[in-house]
Amino acid sequence: MDVRSLDGKTALVTGAGSGIGRATALALATRGASLVVCDLNEAGLDETAQAARRLGRDVLARRVDVASVDEMRTFADAVHAQVEAVDILMNNAGVGLGGGFLHTTLEDWRWIIGVNLSGVIHGCHFFLPAMVRRRRGGHVVNVASAAGYVATEALAAYSTTKFAVVGLSEALRDELRPHGIGVTAVCPGLINTPITQTSPLRGPEATAEARAYMVDVYRRRNYPPERVATNVLKAIQRNRAVAPISPEAWVMYVLKRLAPGMVARVNRAMAARTRREIERRRAHA
Repeated sequence: MDVRSLDGKTALVTGAGSGIGRATALALATRGASLVVCDLNEAGLDETAQAARRLGRDVLARRVDVASVDEMRTFADAVHAQVEAVDILMNNAGVGLGGGFLHTTLEDWRWIIGVNLSGVIHGCHFFLPAMVRRRRGGHVVNVASAAGYVATEALAAYSTTKFAVVGLSEALRDELRPHGIGVTAVCPGLINTPITQTSPLRGPEATAEARAYMVDVYRRRNYPPERVATNVLKAIQRNRAVAPISPEAWVMYVLKRLAPGMVARVNRAMAARTRREIERRRAHA
């Protein structure tokens, strides 16, 4: 899909109240797209909508829980009352959860699957059929993660949902190709967004020191959402199947295919290093 000019196009972005969702929504608006945006964070969503309107774009903004079938159905009805179909569908809304399997409760599983996986399924279910019926193509962006192809013990549930998003995206890509609709699974990497501050932590490392260390790592990496947005647009333009974004996401993507055993060893070494650093911080607290 040509995204160099999006005049006359409509882009839908879930989780647009902050981070990657907001940055990408505004990048699409800058190219000329009208926006449909949703989030649970009404204050952040309003900021995104106002920024897009200052660019002269039409915006439909709604508070929506993507995990809710009823809310997504109502949202889709409101959107399709205004446009026949969206041109770009970006299922971005997501949450994090730190902890191993043995420390993850069934309630945790229901929550994270509801947002990270069911949210993507709901977005596709309620918006893709209209795109197909319209017969003018389009593009779907499902935001996964580098944890969607490299799993770690500390992100058991999160990785499960993101692996599923990558798999769904690959299947959709084949199914939608005859309809001229591209599908990309975006795998950002270490991006400095609020998710490091809001993700629940479980198990023995669910401590203030662990939280501070995680936030510090992402902050020092300082790969901003705006750079992700730029690369999302490039991925749509090139119709990439999987789009790692940051350099470390690319390294992990390549190594997982060429040397999976090495990736496993590196993962274990990094986990051990993280535990040592958290213990050091705890001792000096």
